[in-house]
Amino acid sequence: MPEAAAPETPVFLARGISKTYGEGDTAVHALRSVDLEIARGEFIVLLGASGSGKSTLLNILGGLDVPSSGSLLFKGQALSGAGEAELTRYRREHVGFVFQFYNLIPSLTVRENVALVTDIASDPMPVDEAVARVGLLPRADHFPAQLSGGEQQRVAIARAIVKRPELLLCDEPTGALDYTTGKLVLEVIARINKELGTTAIVITHNAAIAAMADRVIYLGDGAIQRIESNAHKLSPAELSW
Repeated sequence: MPEAAAPETPVFLARGISKTYGEGDTAVHALRSVDLEIARGEFIVLLGASGSGKSTLLNILGGLDVPSSGSLLFKGQALSGAGEAELTRYRREHVGFVFQFYNLIPSLTVRENVALVTDIASDPMPVDEAVARVGLLPRADHFPAQLSGGEQQRVAIARAIVKRPELLLCDEPTGALDYTTGKLVLEVIARINKELGTTAIVITHNAAIAAMADRVIYLGDGAIQRIESNAHKLSPAELSW
């Protein structure tokens, strides 16, 4: 009999991750003993109320913060306990971030905003390819003020993916957008996840978005309350809220 293939190393393996801000009576326990595994290419939604620990967990996974205790491995390499130089290299080489607000440079065009990131990438895709992947090539020479909110968010996604990151971490990417525009942005994120095999982790307070994920991680009071898998994922076009 042929040997069974060895299981693939998870993108993330977290064990006992906790994060505490402050000390003594004023200490805030943002995360409490989180255990988690995330596989390459998964689409994960983090769902929970404000203050549940979603952003803290995303920031730790993205190397923007470090846990107070516990271990975190990225493809078998330790991130917990890493120094700032190591975390900077990790963010630069592996992670693309998308936030609720777009953080574009007003004086630069779409193409120029996306091109900024290529200077720190080892193997960036052509800028126009990244812009085309978010459907904005016809507007590549426009400035942010000439774009709608949804178009600006798509520029932010192009900027995040141009360096070919293995991880796309999105914190409330539709939070500032209306219903129709938000669905267009979700379609772009889903397409990047599917076509490029990019592991996508999306924070949202909108429970309807959970239906498009492979798995939904529910957080509350800094801990994982439960994890649910979707046997049948919905496309963004099928979502309603």
